[in-house]
Amino acid sequence: GVGAMTWSPLACGIISGKYGNGVPESSRAALKCYQWLKEKIISEEGRKQQVKLKDLSPIAERLGCTLPQLAVAWCLRNEGVSSVLLGSSNPEQLIENLGAIQASASGGGTSAEVLPKMTTHIVNEIDNILGNKPYSKKDYRS
Repeated sequence: GVGAMTWSPLACGIISGKYGNGVPESSRAALKCYQWLKEKIISEEGRKQQVKLKDLSPIAERLGCTLPQLAVAWCLRNEGVSSVLLGSSNPEQLIENLGAIQASASGGGTSAEVLPKMTTHIVNEIDNILGNKPYSKKDYRS
C-alpha cells in the first residue's frame, strides 16, 4: 500500500544526452554551484554511464522514443512507483518528457506513448544494460 515518488528520472540531465561530449558551457553542470554534477559527469562512473546510454539508444529507437521518454517510462512501469517528478528548463523539454505517457501533440518526435510499450522483454533488456534492477515486492520477501 506504499508508493514511491521518484525524482530526477533524467539524472540531472545526464540521460538527455547533452553531456555525451563533455560539459557544455550553457549547461547546469557548468555552473559553479553544480560542481558536484560536473565531477560526476567527467568521472570514470560518468563515462560508464555514457556507454550505457549509447547501449540504450537502440531500444529507444525501436520504441520510437527519446532516451528521456524511455527513462520516464522505465520509472513509471515499476509497480511501487506512484509518480515521477519531472524538471525541465523549457516547455519543449516538458512536452518531450510527457511523451512517455501520452501521444505527442507537437508532431515532432514520437507519435505514441511509451509506457504501454514497456513489455517484460523490453524492461529486462534495459535492466540488463543498467545492471541495477529494482527489487519487486516478491524479490524483497523471498
